Amino acid sequence: MSYAFLFPGQGSQAVGMGKDLADNFASAKTVFDQVDDALSQNLSKMMWDGPMEDLTLTANTQPALMAVSMAVVNVLKHEFDVDMSAAKFLAGHSLGEYSALCAAGVVSLADTARLLRIRGNAMQSAVPVGVGAMAALLGASLEDAAAAVAAGEAHGICQIANDNAVGQIVLSGEKTAVEAAAAYARDNGVKKAVILPVSAPFHCALMQPAADAMKEALGDVSFNVPTVPIVNNVTAGPVTDPAQLKTDLVTQVTGQVRWRESVTWMHEDQGITHMPELGSGKVLTVMLKRIVKGINGAAVNTPENIQALAEDLKG
Repeated sequence: MSYAFLFPGQGSQAVGMGKDLADNFASAKTVFDQVDDALSQNLSKMMWDGPMEDLTLTANTQPALMAVSMAVVNVLKHEFDVDMSAAKFLAGHSLGEYSALCAAGVVSLADTARLLRIRGNAMQSAVPVGVGAMAALLGASLEDAAAAVAAGEAHGICQIANDNAVGQIVLSGEKTAVEAAAAYARDNGVKKAVILPVSAPFHCALMQPAADAMKEALGDVSFNVPTVPIVNNVTAGPVTDPAQLKTDLVTQVTGQVRWRESVTWMHEDQGITHMPELGSGKVLTVMLKRIVKGINGAAVNTPENIQALAEDLKG
């Protein structure tokens, strides 16, 4: 058995996430306390008590999801003597890449929380509300998505934002362009093209102001060599050089999340058989089933399934 650990991104948030970890393990409670301190905010109370509309604000969602992932990492390490070197690779979906970097010792927990707060605010403010949009193309091939993008580009900025899984591609850009692309997809045989209820058009050229903000913010933070290679969104391959990891985080803001390629490379080229998802929800675990057959994926976010993973890893 060979492992890669995955870290979820936006869309995995839920009121109450991480509370049972904090209630059961001091090592998890420490993570939430440190994130609260780093942000000078009682984020953990919002995570556990809501309201959901506050938790789903991008500036809160991003550090909150990272905190849950790092609580799982801390419990594995301190309660079950499992560190990240049990995996051959770490990979995170969009903001989850920051969780992976923190888990690999590249950046401190406090700095990760602060970077994600900056990232969330910058992404939210980069585009006025109503100017941008995102759409999910379900049942679409990359060729289908490229044709839809070409149709959308006649009306403005339109890009593939996420290549999530086979038949699950997300477009992003100016609202009129994305709507035109979605209409083209529907008219040309794509099973479903749905405008998503998001607050901003992530992972497209409209996010350039946010990329600029992240370049400045990352310049002030020191990065270490990761203890485990990071399969990042920009390259869909392993990266260990701290300077490249920083550069790619900036590119990631406007670039495509190459998730399907990342998972496929780990499984088919590197022989990874198990990809547990460390953090809130099970979005990535569900995606796995659409990407490769026979991969072992599991959501790991409760005391019980953390213990189960630790037992599996120890054989």
